[in-house]
Formats: sequence, C-alpha cells, structure tokens
Amino acid sequence: MRVSYDEMYNALKERLLKYGANEKVAEGCAKNLTENSQGGVYSHGLNRFPRVIAMLKSGVIKPDNAPQLVQAMGAFEIWDGNQGMGNTNAEICMDRAIEMAKKNGVGCVALRNTNHWQRGGAFGIQAAKAGCVGICWTNTQPNMPAWGAKDRHIGNNPLVMCLPYKDEYVMVDGAMAQFSYGAIESARLEGRQLPVVGGYDQDGNLTTDPAAIEKTWRVLPIGFWKGSGFSIMMDMIGAALSDGKTVSDIGQQGNVPEDEYNLTQVFMAISMPDKQVQDAAVARVIEDIKSSQRVDEDREILYPCEKELDIYHENVKEGIPVNEKIWAQVLAL
Repeated sequence: MRVSYDEMYNALKERLLKYGANEKVAEGCAKNLTENSQGGVYSHGLNRFPRVIAMLKSGVIKPDNAPQLVQAMGAFEIWDGNQGMGNTNAEICMDRAIEMAKKNGVGCVALRNTNHWQRGGAFGIQAAKAGCVGICWTNTQPNMPAWGAKDRHIGNNPLVMCLPYKDEYVMVDGAMAQFSYGAIESARLEGRQLPVVGGYDQDGNLTTDPAAIEKTWRVLPIGFWKGSGFSIMMDMIGAALSDGKTVSDIGQQGNVPEDEYNLTQVFMAISMPDKQVQDAAVARVIEDIKSSQRVDEDREILYPCEKELDIYHENVKEGIPVNEKIWAQVLAL
C-alpha cells in the first residue's frame, strides 16, 4: 500500500495538533517524518509516529518549548533543547551551525535536554542542501552492551556524515550498532531476517532474528570493540561540550523507548569553498569504487546513500509505502 506525500503529511500534522503541538512544531515534525518515510527510512518516519504521540501524551515531549542559546564562543555554541520536539530542535540547531559556517567556515552547536531526532540523516541532508558538509550525532538511552559485556551501559549513538554532490548528496547515517532498533523493528514487522548477524539471542548466540534481538536488547556494535569505542567517545564528547546528560544519566530516567528523553546532540557544518572542486573530488572517489572487481557480477558496488536515493526517487514518483497496520494505527489516534 502506498500513500501520497500530502496524505501522510496532513494526517501526521492533524494528530500532532490534536495532542498539543503548536502549528509551527506540528508542521516541522510532520514534514520531517513524512520526508523520512519518503526517503525510505520508514523506521524513523511513519513507523515511529505512535511513539511520538505517546511521548506527547506522557509529557516527555514539551511541544511549546523551543531550544535556547546558553553560551556562544565564536563558531561554537551551547543550546538547551528544553525537552522540546526532537526533530524540530535538531533542525533549528543545524540551521544555526550552517549560519555560523557561512560566516566562519565552520559552525558547531552542542545541544542538551532534547528528544529523539528521528532520522539523523535529515540534518546531514539539511546541511548539504545549504552547500555544507554536515556532521552530527546523538546519544541514546543505554541500549547496547560495551564490547565484552552482557548488560547495556552504552548507546548505539547514531553518527551522520553528509556532503553535497552535484544536485544531491553522499551520506553515511548509521548507529554504532550493526542495526538500529528501528531497522530491527522494521525487519520484524516485515517478517524478514536481518541480512547479517545483528545481535544475540537469549542463549548468547549471534543471530539474524530481529525478534530474538529485541527480547535481549543485546545488539552487536559495528566493528565489535571499535563500534563500542566510538559510541563511548561520542557520548563523552557530546556531554562534555553541552554540559548535557550522558547515556548513563539518560538510563536512570527509564529503560523503555518512550522514556528516551533529555538527549545530548552535536551539529557541525563546514562551508564548501568551491563546488566544482568538491564535485570533482567526490566523482573521482565514486569512479574508483565503481571500478572495483565484484564478488558477485550481478551485484553493483554502491557508494554511501546511493540505494537510498534510488528509493527516494521511486517514492516521489509512486507514493510512499506504508505498513497497513501502522497506517491504520496512526489514523485511529
């Protein structure tokens, strides 16, 4: 089943207004979630919407609260999200980083006390559309074991790196787990196994079964100990820059998704000085990658985000695919 962009956007906006969001926040949040689904990231678009409403109803998200500047130091600023809507807070802070980058060459905003930003890649794309490199990350509740541990003390802490290329962009948007919990949930809802092992089952064995991983919450860090190390460092840096909460602090608020609030995030933008030089450099890398000898002759070698861009263009043309049960759930809210 597919729905149009306008149909999804209007449905989400209407329900955000119903549950207390003001017009500006409802428009920004609905736009972000609809574009996430249109971009093929269903796990952080429509599929997450019932959780957003649950957080509005519980008071975890305070939709009338906007982020505020706390301290400015040249091209670096500290902001407080005041527990406002996570994706609209993130858009405001990346806009500010871009503004500083246009003036200084680089801009950085460290944000504390905010909520889930949904698809982090949206804010990398935001920077790329403004002609900047975008780098951003967030911490999370403790939802991943440190390497060698069984219990959860670190977050999967998604990292985004995006740069403009021709009329589009090249981007990596990934959690420090092999699969985000949103991607694991999507696989379960679609009745499919993960393509490679993504975590542990209740017997401590690596598995591709998304339902088994959801039961244990033992997701596998990317690169094993390396992903664990990156997660820990991003948490430390974000909290140190913003005077915000660490993963451990967030965990003391509760260990269910609806309680994942007061997060810490970092947004960086770097202004690109010469579009032609930039595009030529990216093209050389892509051309070289495409010349690789394939393991499977029928499987193309892709550069980061190439597949996602194909999905985006298909969804613009054909409409946005939706899980019928979740769509019905949203319409019933």
